Amino acid sequence: MKILLVDDEQEFVTALAERLTLRDMDASVATDGEMALALIDTDPPDVVVLDIMMPGMNGLDVLERIKSIHPGIPVILLTARGATKDGIQGAKLGAFDYLIKPIDIDELIQKLNEAI
Repeated sequence: MKILLVDDEQEFVTALAERLTLRDMDASVATDGEMALALIDTDPPDVVVLDIMMPGMNGLDVLERIKSIHPGIPVILLTARGATKDGIQGAKLGAFDYLIKPIDIDELIQKLNEAI
């Protein structure tokens, strides 16, 4: 399973990629929306895990672009605790699901498998 992790928090996203790699998943990282869209265009992943709160192009904007260009790629959103309205808005825009940070790795893996 090829996963693209998109989050502006470098340490968080790198650690998450390492944890998924240890579970035999192919995880790549983007730290902003533009980088994510470029990676998706050159080498589309099976699933995108996308943080909503990012500077510049936020996660909902990135989600809309992904769904307009690659509608078949499932997107799982990450939202801050108490920001479930963003997750609901994301679902309306075509997100597969959303998880609240801090995330549980087993729950994320379950969602990734469901998305595939």
